[in-house]
Amino acid sequence: MQTLQQTFRIEETEKQDSLLEILSDRYCRAIIESITDKPKSVVEITDETGIPMSTVYRRIQTLHDSKLLATSGTITNDGKRLFLYKSKVKGIQSVFNDGKTEVELILNR
Repeated sequence: MQTLQQTFRIEETEKQDSLLEILSDRYCRAIIESITDKPKSVVEITDETGIPMSTVYRRIQTLHDSKLLATSGTITNDGKRLFLYKSKVKGIQSVFNDGKTEVELILNR
């Protein structure tokens, strides 16, 4: 059985530019890939991708600012806050044709 992908078209030029910048960043792409299927902490993302923790934190902030992440949190047994991140998108599609740019988000269910 084939499932339909839900997409969302981005119309604003500034938002398109921001998403294309994210798409061009290999660390952002690796992080999105890592957190597509299940929420993960920064430590888990670092361990899985090999991206330095400070870079993961910066890219998480970028992805958060662009509203591409769902964030959940919990308190550990020793009282520390633990944040988990999950991608709201499975992919980003872009087309540049005849001087026009189209950007669509493929939403993560």
